[in-house]
Amino acid sequence: MSMTDPIADFLTRIRNGQAARKPEITCMASNVKIAIATVLRDEGYIGSFVTTSEGGKRSLTVQLKYHQGRPVIERIERFSRPGLRSYRGKDSLPKVLGGLGVAIVSTSQGVMTDRQARAGGHGGEVLCVVS
Repeated sequence: MSMTDPIADFLTRIRNGQAARKPEITCMASNVKIAIATVLRDEGYIGSFVTTSEGGKRSLTVQLKYHQGRPVIERIERFSRPGLRSYRGKDSLPKVLGGLGVAIVSTSQGVMTDRQARAGGHGGEVLCVVS
């Protein structure tokens, strides 16, 4: 069975893993998922991640992060989806919680936060929002 939206599946695994207080989650790896995990790690939302390869298939293991028993990520949602892509220019990128959260944007220069995209003068597809 093919998956329609692997990025939404990745975000749902993170959301469900934190709801169940799991120390880590595992999913199939792709370059976009690894780029999203890199942004989440750099922003402090997850601990670390590791990619492994078995039989030609890559998997991504993400260490979830908790603070005083509560998940660090309060909200992680898909913004653009396969049925309705959401492309924004540098001036109309969303500000999540007035700048306290992060929007992850796929630009021509790679996957980055909304702040980095604004500073670099790039627009692109808004993949997800995290707070």
